[in-house]
Amino acid sequence: MAANMASTAGAASPARARSLWLHPAAKPVLFVLGLLPFAVLVGGAASNQLGANPAEYLIRATGDWTLRFVCLTLAITPLRVGLGVPALARFRRMVGLFVYFYVVLHLLSYSGFDMGFELADIAKDIAKRPFILVGFAGWVLLTLLAATSFNRAIRTLGAARWQMLHKAVYAIAGLGVLHFFWMRAGKHNFAEVALYAAILGALLGWRVWRWAQKKAQTR
Repeated sequence: MAANMASTAGAASPARARSLWLHPAAKPVLFVLGLLPFAVLVGGAASNQLGANPAEYLIRATGDWTLRFVCLTLAITPLRVGLGVPALARFRRMVGLFVYFYVVLHLLSYSGFDMGFELADIAKDIAKRPFILVGFAGWVLLTLLAATSFNRAIRTLGAARWQMLHKAVYAIAGLGVLHFFWMRAGKHNFAEVALYAAILGALLGWRVWRWAQKKAQTR
């Protein structure tokens, strides 16, 4: 009897854990968590706690959070498959939109603090510095994905074309790491770059492995 009770409890626990992802409060909680870094940055700026160069801190921090949310977006599918929790897919759009939220903050911080919102100077800087050009290209692609992330866009484009377009997230991940690498190249500080590259490499490698498995099964 004790064994049966333990077996029942063991079976119930994963089911209970999976049901948490379907709870109506799950998305609002995720939304609040996604805004926490922004709230910390705003609080730090208001209380003058961002160090000797607050402008540089904000530019770097918003860039870091953009990359972190890219990693989280790409991690959802492996986690969904590995943990057997299909409900995780319902959070992918929100996490992806947080990528765009933080990249826009990153662009605004650079445009305002570094360039004073002078469009001519920004255009010259994009053309002159490769790491700015790469970052700008990533922002353009992210703008396309954010603009087509809604159900109406999926119906308009069709599922196949929409999926093809949103595979651009892989290119965006690569551009983000390259942008970070070139930015750190001047200081010969590649530790964080290597960490992000390893995480994104593992997430993309999992997809290649999964694709190869499916290909082998259809032969």
